Amino acid sequence: MRTFLMLVSFSLCLLAVWLTLPVRTITAAQTDEQLGFIGAETCQECHETQYASYAKSIHSKKLVKGPQSQDACETCHGAGAMHVEKGGGRDVDIFAFDADVDSLAKSEKCLTCHQKSTPIMDWWDASTHNREEVSCDSCHDLHTPAGSQKPREPEVCFGCHREIEIAANKYSHHPIIEGKVSCSSCHLPHGSVSKAMIKADSIQQLCFTCHADKRGPYIYEHPPVEENCLTCHSSHGSRHAKLLTEKVPNICQDCHDWSRHPGTPYDNKAGFSGSSPSNRFFARSCLNCHGAIHGSNSFENHAFTR
Repeated sequence: MRTFLMLVSFSLCLLAVWLTLPVRTITAAQTDEQLGFIGAETCQECHETQYASYAKSIHSKKLVKGPQSQDACETCHGAGAMHVEKGGGRDVDIFAFDADVDSLAKSEKCLTCHQKSTPIMDWWDASTHNREEVSCDSCHDLHTPAGSQKPREPEVCFGCHREIEIAANKYSHHPIIEGKVSCSSCHLPHGSVSKAMIKADSIQQLCFTCHADKRGPYIYEHPPVEENCLTCHSSHGSRHAKLLTEKVPNICQDCHDWSRHPGTPYDNKAGFSGSSPSNRFFARSCLNCHGAIHGSNSFENHAFTR
């Protein structure tokens, strides 16, 4: 019993001595210093312009749990201690979003936060843009409010998709250049399971979101309406009315050329000879009679006539 009491007393003495020893607390600042983080204030001393634009951006808001709630500039650019120690300079021991930097490496920096916090990024790895090595900063300016595009749609898309810009400026076109619809009205630039990264399972389902009157159902259906709108129409622009891929009646003859008048040659002799020119060449041509071209609900309208 006496031995036990002696051990307890000795232990209490050791505890008292230990409590009187100075305690070294490892603070967050010390941890950052050990890892090479120097803080945004140090970055600001040299990069005043860049920091001013960053301060106005969504990334500088702590509430979004982005860079500002972590290590500010160094969240994206990496620890800056060695960069400062070597006197600074472009690409000196620091990660920069330059044009010659690997696109996958730049996107990986953004995906560190956005892969989980941004639902539209779920299909980025499988997207055409990722496969073509388009990085986030190819379209987004990281130091502006809301990470806006540079420039905005459609110009940022036209920077690569020149053929679409040409189509969008043709006589008949979707109102893209007028600003009534944008590229992202139909496409998901960050990835989709559908062809051309469209925002629907199929082309016709995408078109029906605006052109619901063409959906039907119809008693008499025109097959291209259910198969693919692009059989007859161009999606971005055309030199023919109604975004048609060809002029009527030629577009109709692509399919309807096997019986009666659809197979009649429409040339200058048959069309404009005599005192009464053929009505297949003026106004709406085939549509003069076949006006319900997308489908009809009339039991007597199996030929889509008026």
